Amino acid sequence: MVNQQHTIGAPIIFTGVGVHGGAPVEMTLHPAEPDTGIVFHVFEASGLIHEIAAVSANVSSTDLSTIVGDRKGAHVATIEHIMAALYAMDVDNVIVQIDGNEVPILGGGSAEFVRGIEGAGLVMQRARRRFLRVLKPVRVELNGGWAEYRPYEGTRFEVEIDFASRAIGRQCFAADLSATLFRDELAEARTFGFMKDVEKLWASGHALGSSLDNSVVIGDDERVINPAGLRFADEFVRHKTLDAVGDQALAGSRILGCYRSYRGGHRLNALALAALTADPSAFELVELPARWPETLRRSSARAAAVPSLGAAAPAFGPQIL
Repeated sequence: MVNQQHTIGAPIIFTGVGVHGGAPVEMTLHPAEPDTGIVFHVFEASGLIHEIAAVSANVSSTDLSTIVGDRKGAHVATIEHIMAALYAMDVDNVIVQIDGNEVPILGGGSAEFVRGIEGAGLVMQRARRRFLRVLKPVRVELNGGWAEYRPYEGTRFEVEIDFASRAIGRQCFAADLSATLFRDELAEARTFGFMKDVEKLWASGHALGSSLDNSVVIGDDERVINPAGLRFADEFVRHKTLDAVGDQALAGSRILGCYRSYRGGHRLNALALAALTADPSAFELVELPARWPETLRRSSARAAAVPSLGAAAPAFGPQIL
């Protein structure tokens, strides 16, 4: 468990298209000072810059992806894949400069982001990392699904999905999160959808950048139509776990606890995080001693004092500058 805050060792450029809007976008990650967190700088054609902190208080939609900012103004959509990579790869502080309103989809998961971060390297910073430690179970339910946080000596995800589609069915993924686990077991898992829903999504202005290069598509015959097939036999639940990691990153602090969900998604992920952070008795902020997990030293700063815990087309590879 890493106790110090980290930033990246050099700027990283990603160029691609947004999966829903289909527009070209360039996104650059810049090193940032301690306690900055993850902050998006959205550039307008006029040169005006809007700063949007990637925290749950700024989430404005979870319909098809996680969006922060004002949906009618400055916002950034589909942030979950880059947030998952930063969270899992131990990056605490980064400025994300972006010239559009949607993070590039790249390969459909987080693999390109992980490779970019590994190429740039990490820089340890002098500030200590604070963790949000779950103290008691917190559960939410929605439309036959549920999500909950439970106390756990580490950061763990237990995700189960259950689709009527024969191509997916019922799948489970459970593991303690680490940079290695994320890189090897989750980052390559792609977003997915059904061919029968494509026309409806196109009509609503979504999925315009989706292709078989960045998405797993299930045809009307209940088969995966991608020529190369799946990257994992259970790629669907692995991607749902990837999404859960990215949505949890919006806590503003790393979470010590087990996150469990059944038939979840962005909305349930957001509701669970909001329920956790709305209950001061359900968590505390801590700094880990050198010999974690034998003991925990409580931070003198309590959760109520932390504003970040408020309510609520092929792509090119990363360029390291």
